[in-house]
Amino acid sequence: MAGSFSRGRRYVLLLVLLCCFGVVLFRLFTLQVLQAAELSVKAHRQHQKTVSLEGARGTIIDRHGKLLAMNVEVRSVFGVPNALANPLKIAQQLSPILHVKTDELERKLRQNRSFVWLARKLDPEQGQQLDRLSLDGIGVVMEGRRFYPKGSLLAHVLGFSGMDGEGLEGVEHRYESYLRGEKQMMVLQRDALGRTVFPKGMAERSPTPGQSLTLTIDEVIQYIAERELEDAVGRSQAKSGTMIVLDPKMGAVLAMAVSPRFDPNAVSALGPDRWRNRALTDAYEPGSTMKAMMAAAAIEERVVRPNTMVFGEHGHMTVANTVIHDHERLGWVSFAQVIQKSSNIGAAKTGMALGEQRLYRYLQAFGFGQRTEIDLPGEGAGLVRNPRDWGRRSVASISIGQEIGVTPLQMVSAIAAIANGGVLMKPYVVSEIRDPDGHILRQIPPQVKRRVISPETARSVTRILEGVITDGTGTKAAIRGFRVAGKTGTAQKIDPRTGTYSVSRFIGSFTGYVPADNPQLAMIVVIDEPQGDAWGGAVAAPVFSRVGEQVLSYLGVPSNAPVTLAMAPRKS
Repeated sequence: MAGSFSRGRRYVLLLVLLCCFGVVLFRLFTLQVLQAAELSVKAHRQHQKTVSLEGARGTIIDRHGKLLAMNVEVRSVFGVPNALANPLKIAQQLSPILHVKTDELERKLRQNRSFVWLARKLDPEQGQQLDRLSLDGIGVVMEGRRFYPKGSLLAHVLGFSGMDGEGLEGVEHRYESYLRGEKQMMVLQRDALGRTVFPKGMAERSPTPGQSLTLTIDEVIQYIAERELEDAVGRSQAKSGTMIVLDPKMGAVLAMAVSPRFDPNAVSALGPDRWRNRALTDAYEPGSTMKAMMAAAAIEERVVRPNTMVFGEHGHMTVANTVIHDHERLGWVSFAQVIQKSSNIGAAKTGMALGEQRLYRYLQAFGFGQRTEIDLPGEGAGLVRNPRDWGRRSVASISIGQEIGVTPLQMVSAIAAIANGGVLMKPYVVSEIRDPDGHILRQIPPQVKRRVISPETARSVTRILEGVITDGTGTKAAIRGFRVAGKTGTAQKIDPRTGTYSVSRFIGSFTGYVPADNPQLAMIVVIDEPQGDAWGGAVAAPVFSRVGEQVLSYLGVPSNAPVTLAMAPRKS
């Protein structure tokens, strides 16, 4: 009886052992076979972190190779919350260096994660302070940070890039696919103590940098334009200002200045209104600068000649139950004098003789109401309504620069077409794209859009516009030793409260080209809401003169000024 009981106990024990052994075998089978893939991934998550890094963005240089945008290697700091014993203490140590609140850092460091970014792309001084701390569980990787060595110079054209290296505005955004470096996934290894172990040879496997851009912009011309524009806006206490300098024969943008300026190295505290490129986004009523294009259309269509006599109605004319005024009480004057003295009545009469269909056709031909297709983002099309939507006064109004919205870029492109013998060019800012080794991948040539007027008409209009400088409203645009052709403009802004023209808010502008007999520069200056004397001839024309004089000298363009020789007196 005792023997059988003993044998029973042995059977039970054996059965228990077999069951335990089966459970262990089953558990091993589950871990090593059924859950192998899942557990492997989990292990990798605990000991590895994949971080996406990008190659350096391509550089941006001016037409002479001057550096405008580049990448610098800076530190980015991360934490490993799972490896930290005292997150609060570490957060307190990092806070004054990273300029991040302690509670925010602590919240990140207490997350149940193996990797968390604490701060990206630190200033060099911050990186040095961080290195001196040498904290366990805190690591650093090097990343490229966009840097603009000229500060605010050309900021509205260059734009800027974001924290992740993506171009957000300007050339940086428009050419993002070229400038962006190759992405590389970097695996950060961690040992059992939570220390970062970087993969062997990681430095040799750095991602490929992006392609580089050469601009049509000339850094010196840009500096001159920005300085003079900023000075004019400040002296006139204006709201803002814009200036564009073009090569009229090529369409290449030599300078594009906007005031007020901003520093693309520090845009986090600024809003879109500050970095918006008003030169190509903001439409305005051009006022009398439109008379140059109306004159070109009328002469091309043989409606008038420069010596055609026009009666000025002594400064007062009724059109569609409204009154058009002139600032001078003119009688009979030649059509050339209509433009030179900026007669609204003479221009309105000429426009009405031209007719709405022909006027509309030439507005389109000069590029108004459509984008110039410049290689920059955010360009506006302006506003040119279809003739079927025009009122009884519209032809007269458009002829004097009202009931139409243009951008500064459209206007300077149109005046450049006259300077270029009647041929409209496509404006552009990037001339070359190069690979990281400096080899040219693509060259962007000048592009003709269309012929607008004949060379004969262009020469005729040029002579008229020269008279604006010598005997008309644009005398302050004169440049000693050079023949200048151009047109002033003063436009009332619409009062948003009343929907009518304001009596106190104006836009003063001047557009023209020089030398008139062989144009090298086409320029426009727009001053928004100047205080005091708001006439374009007073606030914008002098800027044209000062910039033109300096740029012509810089380019070495010979003047027509007579040479005076200093002769030593003869000895008797």
